[in-house]
Amino acid sequence: MSDLPTAAVVIPCLNEEDAIGPCLRAIFATIERTTLPVNIDRVIVVDNGSTDATAQVAEQAGADVVPEPRRGYGQACLAGVQAASGADLVILMDGDGSDHFEDVASLLAPIIENRADMVIGSRMLGNHDTGSLTPQQIFGNRIAITLFRLLYRVKLTDIGPFRVIGRDTLLQLGMREMTYGWSIEMIGRAVQAGLRLQEVPVNYRARIGGESKVSGNVRASLKAGYRIIGAILRTRWHSGS
Repeated sequence: MSDLPTAAVVIPCLNEEDAIGPCLRAIFATIERTTLPVNIDRVIVVDNGSTDATAQVAEQAGADVVPEPRRGYGQACLAGVQAASGADLVILMDGDGSDHFEDVASLLAPIIENRADMVIGSRMLGNHDTGSLTPQQIFGNRIAITLFRLLYRVKLTDIGPFRVIGRDTLLQLGMREMTYGWSIEMIGRAVQAGLRLQEVPVNYRARIGGESKVSGNVRASLKAGYRIIGAILRTRWHSGS
């Protein structure tokens, strides 16, 4: 029996039938070929109401599929974290093929070595393929990290989705943002809770299978940006300071 900490990979998905298969194959290949400081015993795909074959493809690829019909990025993430019962850590990532799971060891190291409580993969510090981040993504990211620096006095380079945190620690943060504000709220609540944050460089590629539901069109990007900025302000306001 392994003495290593246990970890679960949580992947929220909405209509990613083209991407989720290659994404999962890369995850399982990395787990098999790489010596990691944790035992990854579950890969959970949360089907957030897909109308395509995302769930079937994920199941065939070997993932545990958790249905979450209530739409919302945060809602899907939370459902996956709750389903990861017994895991010491959760590894959160997107299912569109953009994240390089091969970078997971770099994200795990600061937590395993007790240098951080939450680790965020920074696409800005790493390498991102040309076109993998749209102009609206880059602009929105800059606004978010600027607001975060002003309101929280914390310097970040990215609010990327690829991150690692203790499962119980995350559940204790009391997350409220169930849409695209989830990722930034997690950082805000972590700061308020006195957790140690660390960024590590990660690589990023263009998504597989068409345009993003958010960054692929201006209207959706503006809506997501509004929710992210609102989440920053609400989280700061609820801090009581």
